[in-house]
Amino acid sequence: MKLYGYFRSSTTYRLRIALELKAIEYEYIPVNLLESEQNDAGFTTRNPFGTVPMLVADGRDRAQSMAQLAWLDEAYPERPLLPADIEDRYTARELAYAIATETHAPNNLSVLKYLKTNFDASQKQLDDWYRHWLARTLGPIEARLAQHNSQDFLLEKPGLFEVLLLPQMYNARRFALDLSGYPHMTRIEQACMAMPEFQRAHPDNQPDNPERSS
Repeated sequence: MKLYGYFRSSTTYRLRIALELKAIEYEYIPVNLLESEQNDAGFTTRNPFGTVPMLVADGRDRAQSMAQLAWLDEAYPERPLLPADIEDRYTARELAYAIATETHAPNNLSVLKYLKTNFDASQKQLDDWYRHWLARTLGPIEARLAQHNSQDFLLEKPGLFEVLLLPQMYNARRFALDLSGYPHMTRIEQACMAMPEFQRAHPDNQPDNPERSS
């Protein structure tokens, strides 16, 4: 199995966490988004979306992280990302899909580049934009978490929700979002980062991170 991605890509980060939680071995192949390698003809011929991650498995080039995560759970049912109980599955999906559909889309790198190029947005305006869309979704998620009597994680163990949450917590710190009002999410983040699977998946530990410690 091969994973084409970028160390700081939120969606690639999702796949790295999921593969680690499922103990699936994979080869990581960097695609530099800052140099627009995802738009090269050799890449878009295989992935017309021109996005990462691209997961190569069972002879097929697979795009779109949410579809990839669903496929991984179906193709590798051991260590599932979703719980057996239907209501618990709904809880995990409700919060995970909120991140996927309401936060990631407006904060995608391609959107930020478009705002800068076509609307002459300053870096401060881009940072304000990013924090706005983070807070707009993380706030309701925090409120929903407060309604659940959870301990370290949303449910008994990390799964789909944590797979999507951790990349956004990383982004929130990058863009200096005040996290003091998100105690449940920071608790879950801390519990996750105590696990070696999440540590191995972290952007700081990827071979294409130029600031990676030797």
